[in-house]
Amino acid sequence: MPQITLGTATGGSSQDGDSAAPFYDYLIVGAGFAGSVLAERLSAGLGKRVLLIDRREHIGGNAYDHTDEAGVWVHRYGPHIFHTNAERIVQYLSRFTEWRPYEHRVLAQVDEHRVPIPINLTTLNTLYGLNMTEPQAADFLASRAQPVSHIRTSQDVVVSQVGRELYEKFFRGYTRKQWGLDPSELDKSVTSRVPTRTNSDDRYFSDTFQMMPRDGYTRMFERMLDHPLIDILLGTDFTAVRHRVRYGHLVYSGPIDEYFDYCFGKLPYRSLRFQHETLNQLQFQAVAVVNYPDEAVPYTRITEYKHLTGQTHPLTSISYEFPCADGDPYYPVPRPENAELYKRYRMLAEGTSHVTFLGRLGTYKYYNMDQVVGQALALYQRIAEAASETPVPGCEVEPNTGSRVETSGPVSAP
Repeated sequence: MPQITLGTATGGSSQDGDSAAPFYDYLIVGAGFAGSVLAERLSAGLGKRVLLIDRREHIGGNAYDHTDEAGVWVHRYGPHIFHTNAERIVQYLSRFTEWRPYEHRVLAQVDEHRVPIPINLTTLNTLYGLNMTEPQAADFLASRAQPVSHIRTSQDVVVSQVGRELYEKFFRGYTRKQWGLDPSELDKSVTSRVPTRTNSDDRYFSDTFQMMPRDGYTRMFERMLDHPLIDILLGTDFTAVRHRVRYGHLVYSGPIDEYFDYCFGKLPYRSLRFQHETLNQLQFQAVAVVNYPDEAVPYTRITEYKHLTGQTHPLTSISYEFPCADGDPYYPVPRPENAELYKRYRMLAEGTSHVTFLGRLGTYKYYNMDQVVGQALALYQRIAEAASETPVPGCEVEPNTGSRVETSGPVSAP
């Protein structure tokens, strides 16, 4: 995985158009899933020369994992759990990693109880001191649900499914902390992601494929980017190289508003602050993640990483997660006015030649990891078909829309 200096990348000169500087077919900004998958495909699949840059000092984006000072394997930017229904996404990533089976389970601290979230039969029986069956639980929730004629907000979604009491216990406080907004001010997509169950299934996800890279995400990225046609610049901002590197096409997976110097104003994001601690004990909590919906608790959740990695270690490391307004952009804020602002940037992007916007930040949409991989593979498919007019096996996607902003979601499962 070659890493170069800016002087090497530009032939030792900062002059525009320096003939001594190497030419890259693609300059890709962002070494997370979007940029790394596309870099691998362009180099290995089409023989393109790629320069991949990232302002952070490491590859892997928010999925970066490493051992901390105590030797405990942690995720620096919070828990990342791989899950998907798309077999082709798994097949692609399996070129670079073996997998460890893992089904994610989350508990929520509600009143004096720690109960499964998403809400399930166990949750309801524990909270209310009952012994309901599945049909009885369905009737119980139906009796509390409050019909909403037109579901627009996250509050509408939850109240219409489980009623106001459970909404208050599990969702309102957590959402207000996570987003800095009341659920009544957020798009319905925020809470639509979390199901409600009347059986005892306590898995957080129900996808067909649920697992973790056996050797970690960082090692998977290292293998993915280990190609002689890929050069990597870390700790490098795009503005430092945009006029100093010769390239044919730019793929930008950073914030789209930042690329255009915030000419229409900033797109709102939520960020996260992590408080990492190592404890002199084997285990801190029963599952990897415990949520704290109570607004009186300043953090949203605690993660214990040994559950995720399967590491055997006499110590354990945890992180407290504090959502905040400032810092690295993590989550696009789903509100109608923000979607309208993004559309203005998207129209500007579609009129910008030789640039494609990709990923969660480049397209201002909250994608899961598998969806970002699918989006990058879809873009590669378009590039490959444009070059050869021949479909690339295993990467079938919908026809090209001609957009300069990559909008495809995951490559769908068979």
